[in-house]
Amino acid sequence: MTTDTRGPAPGRSAVVLALRHYGRELLRLRRLALPALLLPAVGNIGIRYVAPLLIAKLAGQAADDGGLTLGRALPYVLGFGLTLLLAEAVWRVGQHCLNRVDALGMEHLYVSGMDELLAKDAAFFHDNFAGSLTKRVLSFGKRFEDFVDTVTYRIVGSLVPLVFGAVVLWSYEPMLVVGLFLMIALTVVAATPLIRRRQRLVNDREAAIARVSGHVADSLMNMETVRAFAAERREAAEHRGRVADSRRLTLRSWDYGNLRVDTLIAPMSVLTNVLGLLVAIAFGGPGQGVEEVVVAFTYYSNATQIMFEFNQIYRRLESSTTEAAQFTELLLDPPTVVDADAPAPLAPRDSGIRFEAVTFAHAGAKPIFRGLDLDVPAGARIGLVGRSGGGKTTLTRLLLRMSDIDRGRILIGGQDISLLRQSDLRSLIAYVPQEPAMFHRSLRDNIAFARPGATDEEIRAAAAAAHVTEFADLLPDGFDTLVGERGVKLSGGQRQRVALARAILRDAPVLLLDEATSALDSESELLVQDALWRLMDGRTALVVAHRLSTVAGMDRLVVLDRGRVVEQGPHEKLLAADGAYARLWRHQSGGFLGESTGPSVDGDGRVDGDGRDDGDRRDDGDRRGGGPPHVRPRRESSGPPSEEAARSAP
Repeated sequence: MTTDTRGPAPGRSAVVLALRHYGRELLRLRRLALPALLLPAVGNIGIRYVAPLLIAKLAGQAADDGGLTLGRALPYVLGFGLTLLLAEAVWRVGQHCLNRVDALGMEHLYVSGMDELLAKDAAFFHDNFAGSLTKRVLSFGKRFEDFVDTVTYRIVGSLVPLVFGAVVLWSYEPMLVVGLFLMIALTVVAATPLIRRRQRLVNDREAAIARVSGHVADSLMNMETVRAFAAERREAAEHRGRVADSRRLTLRSWDYGNLRVDTLIAPMSVLTNVLGLLVAIAFGGPGQGVEEVVVAFTYYSNATQIMFEFNQIYRRLESSTTEAAQFTELLLDPPTVVDADAPAPLAPRDSGIRFEAVTFAHAGAKPIFRGLDLDVPAGARIGLVGRSGGGKTTLTRLLLRMSDIDRGRILIGGQDISLLRQSDLRSLIAYVPQEPAMFHRSLRDNIAFARPGATDEEIRAAAAAAHVTEFADLLPDGFDTLVGERGVKLSGGQRQRVALARAILRDAPVLLLDEATSALDSESELLVQDALWRLMDGRTALVVAHRLSTVAGMDRLVVLDRGRVVEQGPHEKLLAADGAYARLWRHQSGGFLGESTGPSVDGDGRVDGDGRDDGDRRDDGDRRGGGPPHVRPRRESSGPPSEEAARSAP
């Protein structure tokens, strides 16, 4: 598995979008955010500037001719202690508010991030690793804490005290302020190009980390396949390679900060401190020499600490915003399947389905359907058959509106599905896919997923109808047994029974079954089909099948080939017509149809390419209406095909 998920680093627009999201959180929580941002800065003023100012004045008193006595020093000492106590109290209040800003903001971002992913269309998840998406959406919320803490402690907590310090320095000597801000400005101008270069290195580093997490998730989710092909060493080697790439890019960004950015800022910091002392000595007024030197030295040291930490501050900000931008980058492309601006209310006249002149193609691919028309009356049971790749599953996904069609309309109960809310549309449909999805939850939760408000009796009734109880009672904790990630603790047939139980519990007017019994053994299939026929009674059903005997008793069979309806009608009529369906019936071997790479059925029923049609007719001359004679009548009974018929059918 060497699939590379390398993509471009988040662009400026993604970073801006991340900052916008974080800014909106601070605005939403402004009653807490304002004291959280400002109170630590006020505390820093007391600790870094007011307390040293009192010490400077005390030193000035000591330098006077009268010397320093306890009486003269006591007010400064008491003021020093009180200042530190008040600063600490203010700090605690600010920290209390900040804790709540961080917690509430992360909570909201976790939720909104998941909402954004849930709004994405199916194609989005086909193009992205689940592990990478997990890391991105969690980092989007988690990094809010780092961002706000950096803004609070390192930016606002330093700049507000710096302004206070500048006012105090101005009162001593304006040139102290001029020199300080001049050196800060020169440092920022010199360091900015280097920091921009480092931003590109950080983007590469974060992308490499995302690739590592994506590969880890991909390997773990497919661990059985890894073991089956003895690929542990190959996967470990791939992981080592990706980790080594991440380490290389991480060191490159760190070394650039240390060897290029810091080696510029450190000398500028030293030079600024020296300049402050020279200005204090050169411009100090009479009687202010000692006090002014102490104030200048202390305030310049605090200010140059900001300069020296400038790279660290930017590094923290860029790390948090870059990781957040890894997620917001996904939001730059809006979902392609969205609800109408003014959705129509759900009011279907019945459960009939109609495809009108439907044209559809996946992005960048040739059209699968061109002008497809198909009418499914309410209550009809329709089997969709044909070679693999003919468009059967795609048709069911379009009905679910997993993708939007390019032209035409799809109607349910006379309503255009593109005008309905997606949730309303899907409330009409019970769906059993080819590969049933299981959550790492209990068996009960997996069945109840179709209708969360269902009672335990309803869940058990659905499970019994799908013959889930036959194995559920044997599990260690019965219906409370965790089925494992993607249902790994269940067999393929058991997972399909659970999926069928979901559909039964859903109790929707439209039923979509996509190879719903393909993973069942013959005996289990007979039992489950009995439940399916009962479930389909009175409902509109579209059933995709490769094993033709499972749909031979449907009201109508629709043969799809390369996105076209080449033939349709009941089983007996299609066999008698000796067209595309009859050839598929004869060609079927072991319960499966030939792949789409084989001969395709043309619009007039002929076989294209190197088809075996003539040879088949020679070999099967006495089987013109081929296949087993005992198939389920179309609607004369409500039960499944007889056991004898099912066993004798292909």
